[in-house]
Parts: sequence; C-alpha cells; structure tokens
Amino acid sequence: MSTPSFWLVIPAAGIGSRMQAACPKQYLKVADKTILELTLNCFLQHPGLRGAVLALAAHDHWWPQLSCADNPLISTVEGGAERANSVLNALMALSANGADKDDWVLVHDAARPLLERPDLDRLLSTLAQDPVGGLLAVPARDTLKQVTADGHVVTSIDRSVIWHALTPQMFRLGLLQENLTATLAAGAAVTDESSALEWGGYAPRVVEGSANNIKITRPEDLQLLQTLLVSAT
Repeated sequence: MSTPSFWLVIPAAGIGSRMQAACPKQYLKVADKTILELTLNCFLQHPGLRGAVLALAAHDHWWPQLSCADNPLISTVEGGAERANSVLNALMALSANGADKDDWVLVHDAARPLLERPDLDRLLSTLAQDPVGGLLAVPARDTLKQVTADGHVVTSIDRSVIWHALTPQMFRLGLLQENLTATLAAGAAVTDESSALEWGGYAPRVVEGSANNIKITRPEDLQLLQTLLVSAT
C-alpha cells in the first residue's frame, strides 16, 4: 500500500526530571548520538516527510549544537507548559506557514528513538484513508490488576481489550488542532493526542507496532536502549 506524505511534530520542551541527568533526556548521548538525533533519524530518511517542527524549551542551548539543527526540513517553536501546549504551538506554526488543515501530522515523542521504518510505513498506509487517524500501540501482554490507593487488588482486568499507546500518533492537522484547543480550554486531561480526539467524541484506530519502540524515561532505560541498538546492527 502507498504511504501519504506527512508533517512531523516533536514536543521536546520537557526536562525529563525522572532521568536525574545534567541535561534534558533527549540530549543524552548513546552510541555517539543524542537520543533526539536517533529519534529524528527514521523520519528524516523517509521520502514522505514534508517538514518537521520541534517544540523546544525557551532557553534550550543544546539543540543548536546538533548537526541536524540546520536541516532545512526542520523548524522550531517555543514549547508550552505541557505536552498539549507544545504540540498546539507546533500545529499553529504549520498552519501559519501554509500547511493545509487536511494534511496528515505525525506527533512523536522526543525520547522514543527506536521507531522502525516498517512500523512507520504501516501506520501511514493503514490510516491513509481513515476518517479520524490513530496511533501505534502494542497489546498488553501481562496480567493486569486494578488496585486501591493503598495497593490492594480489586480485580483482574481483561488484557485482551488493553493496548499500550505508543507514538507516532497520526491525525489531520485541522482536526487535531481543533480538539487540542477545545480540551485545553475545557481544562480536560490530555496525556497524548489520541486522548484529545477521544475527548471530542472520536475513536482513533490502533495500529500494532513493535514493543522495541520504547520511551526513554528512567536511567535504566538507557542500558536497554544501548542493548537494543546493538542488537539492531
């Protein structure tokens, strides 16, 4: 199946406090590359990429030092207080610079550096004609428990209906911008782009991806990233 062209948005204004590092986690180096460079690599090599917007912290002095900072496909905007604000700032920049409301936008985590090209192509081709859009996800593999606030099990949850959300998440620019604006105005909890569409009454589609598409959050994730990078070479 053919894959549509797309814009990329990466919210990268976070400081990654759980990593307890001297710099934001997306600028930590693994195999002589920063995590953000590894994250961008899969997209920059894709012929369907029309351009990328990174939402950065106001005083981010790490980004200009990267070799890809002068890539003509990449532009930057100032990020917001939360992920949703950063994504919305990037979408507004795309709209202001000529992107159409019906263009596909892929939003991807800055610290998710192991996206595989087959997964990206599968997401693009599967959702190419979808009326809403969707996201990469993996079905839950372990037994899941609902627990009380003090840690006691209430019940087991049917894992066959539970999926772990990943990124990229793929939606039309206008639809995503409209729903992010509405959820933020309403003070609704928005943990990812799909949740903004869900709040608006839409049902995004899940596309199964690789469990290797991990998000780097804690120090121990760096060792796992290193292991997965080695196994991929």
